[in-house]
Amino acid sequence: MFMQPLTLGPLLGLVAALAWVAVRPATLPAMLAAVFVALLVWSLRRHALAQESAFARRLAGAEEQVRAQRSATEQSELARARVETELRATDERYQLALRGCQDGLWEWDLGSDRVFLSPRWKGMLGFETPEISDDKAGWLARVHADDRVALEESLSRHIAGPDATFDHEMRLLHKDGSIRNVLSRGVAIRRENGTPYRLVGLDTDVTRLKRVQTVLDAVAEGTSGAFGQQFFQAMVRHFARALEVDRAFITECADDPATRVRTLAVWVANGPAENFEYVLEGTPCAEVIGEGRMCFHREGLSERFPREVGWQAFLGLPIIASDGRMLGHLAFFDSRPLGDDVLVDSIYRIFLARAAAEMERIQALARLAQGESSKAAS
Repeated sequence: MFMQPLTLGPLLGLVAALAWVAVRPATLPAMLAAVFVALLVWSLRRHALAQESAFARRLAGAEEQVRAQRSATEQSELARARVETELRATDERYQLALRGCQDGLWEWDLGSDRVFLSPRWKGMLGFETPEISDDKAGWLARVHADDRVALEESLSRHIAGPDATFDHEMRLLHKDGSIRNVLSRGVAIRRENGTPYRLVGLDTDVTRLKRVQTVLDAVAEGTSGAFGQQFFQAMVRHFARALEVDRAFITECADDPATRVRTLAVWVANGPAENFEYVLEGTPCAEVIGEGRMCFHREGLSERFPREVGWQAFLGLPIIASDGRMLGHLAFFDSRPLGDDVLVDSIYRIFLARAAAEMERIQALARLAQGESSKAAS
């Protein structure tokens, strides 16, 4: 600071005055020395005030920066808190929506390895809520043994890939020992750095759709290119096998109005059987033919229809001509109760229409042959 012009001048003047006093003591040099001391003090004080003012300005600037940074931090914290609140609210709404739907919800906490299985998920498999533990072991225990490795590999791929989606088809084991086909769709919930901490998914029971596809493929392939008796025999055989029922047959009405029917093809568990004719009264087939509608008895058939001793379940479907006439019906019997998975209406409509067309074709040929025979006789 002594090198500043305002300070250096008085300082040099003071040195010169002091040197003059030392060489020739007198009043004038002493007064000059006092003047230069005063100027030096004034200069030093002015310089100190200037430094203090500059420091105050820098300090004010620093405080302003701190306030701006603090304000920005507070705004950032408020924004983060707002986003977290909105995320929690969205997540809660999402969870409520999932838990209220008809599909089976599952949640897997990756940190604790705990799995939440919704009551609907357990109910799809015939279980009450306490009967399946809420952990990964309880979850995987309901997955078919042949599908567990594929499921875990699919889950691992989704966890490892932030852009991957979890979409997996597998088989689950029902409490009654049957198998349910499910389509499992889920998504990993991730932190800001992409690390997943929870998986949430829905399992949709597609057993019926799989059954429809199985029946359609089996019957379509089995009846392709078949006509007449061959078609009827193939139709009942492949329906019986696809639906896993003990007996299937297709009939035509033997009189009009129909009180009796005769079978065109019969299939039992171990193969084809002889055709037969029977009276409709006292059988579930009477409802099908008489009312022209599907009739389904899941269980207790022999109790309602004593003639059907030994049979527990029945499904009958009418075969109706293009002009609305009742032609006959398709019937399935089983010694065990049947589930709703046999109600593959869209498939039945396709093949019942085909059966009706085939029966009408045969009847038209029979009438034509009868007409030609009458002409020849006359």
